[in-house]
Amino acid sequence: MKTKSGVLPSSFRDPGGFLFGRDDVLYRQINNSCREDYDCLMQSGLYENLVSRQALIPHKEVDIPSEQPGNAYIVIQPEEISFVSYPYEWSFSQLKEAALVTLDVERIALEHGMTLKDASAYNIQFHRGRALFIDTLSFERYREGDPWVAYRQFCQHFLAPLALMAHRDIRLGQLLRVYIDGVPLDLASSLLPGRTRLKPGLAMHIHMHAKSQAKYADTHETIERPNLARNALLGLLDSLSNAVKGLDWRPAGTEWADYYTETNYSAAGLEHKKKLVGEFLDMDRPRSVWDLGANVGVFSRLASERGIPTVAFDIDPACVELNTLDIRKSNEQNLLPLMLDLTNPSPGIGWQNAERDSLIGRGPVDMVFALALIHHLAISNNVPFERIAGFFAEIAEHLVIEFVPKGDSQVRKLLANREDVFVDYSQDAFEERFGEQFSIIRKEPIEDSLRVLYLMKKR
Repeated sequence: MKTKSGVLPSSFRDPGGFLFGRDDVLYRQINNSCREDYDCLMQSGLYENLVSRQALIPHKEVDIPSEQPGNAYIVIQPEEISFVSYPYEWSFSQLKEAALVTLDVERIALEHGMTLKDASAYNIQFHRGRALFIDTLSFERYREGDPWVAYRQFCQHFLAPLALMAHRDIRLGQLLRVYIDGVPLDLASSLLPGRTRLKPGLAMHIHMHAKSQAKYADTHETIERPNLARNALLGLLDSLSNAVKGLDWRPAGTEWADYYTETNYSAAGLEHKKKLVGEFLDMDRPRSVWDLGANVGVFSRLASERGIPTVAFDIDPACVELNTLDIRKSNEQNLLPLMLDLTNPSPGIGWQNAERDSLIGRGPVDMVFALALIHHLAISNNVPFERIAGFFAEIAEHLVIEFVPKGDSQVRKLLANREDVFVDYSQDAFEERFGEQFSIIRKEPIEDSLRVLYLMKKR
């Protein structure tokens, strides 16, 4: 994704510094107010330790003019991340991994005389197949007896949504899209089943924590921080870690997770489709790919296995979870599965709708896959061809798209219990509407099917 010029809107809250873009490169300015903490991070051995464990994004110090010279101590250039994702787009396992990485970073920081002053889920990104911490300015020197100031934030950003996803409904992870500062603990406590009060970790860190927050919510008196010895702080981290590890969600078979076992492709047709997608990739050689409606990533891997950074989007949490588990098992580095409802994609949210980018704002991408998707958009969701083509032209330079005609069994299934009012749903109309935005480079029928695969280039 391209780096915007100037100070990033997501970076304005931190007085210690900010991210900025220049000539399509991302930098971080560290202000004088954070000088001592940054020097401690670099000189204590903490930075080298975390980077060697692949738990912290590496950076290099650079000699370039700062964005705000009056406040600047130093400018660093973090290693590039190919796609910035957000917690409300992650699978259950991704959010759980991010939580455990955050706790590990805090433990290691304490060993070096430092601590995390915040524990936001937005401090984590997925890079080369694993979660890592990206906020260099989150570290400050630890003072003996101080409590962990990021405790509540960790519970709201990680433990509460994970508990709701595991014990109530996997879709409640979408609350993170509504509550940018994390799921309020009183809300999580009220939504969780009563049986969770019998689980020590959830009882302490969600239910009792929420009750304590409510007790002091309206007080106007200064609340003294409790004194917390280092051993007690380590015990708190162990308790949080055990609570997170004790949460699990196993995806059951769904319509989409079972798609490739029930599809109407013959074995020969499926292999031919894979062959064609591979040929299109080799012809175009994209630097990045988004697979929209990727299911469990069968076709996404045709790109990622060629070394192309690939994002595999799907609406089904079971598909995204299964894809995540496969990546972890095989140690894949170029594939990122994410949740996405294409008819309601991630918007710009936060202050001035700009702290977290929309899906479109994180584009454009070199190539989009839209395989076995057009009939769901045009028929299930009543989106006209011209609007679908306009959206794809906004986010992609090249498009690999599969046309699924009305004679296909999957389309007949969609129309079985509704009136067919889609008089314009035809291959000719599809080519005409998409031709207004794209040039057709190749057009190939898929063996043993009525479907046609296209490679298109934006005009």
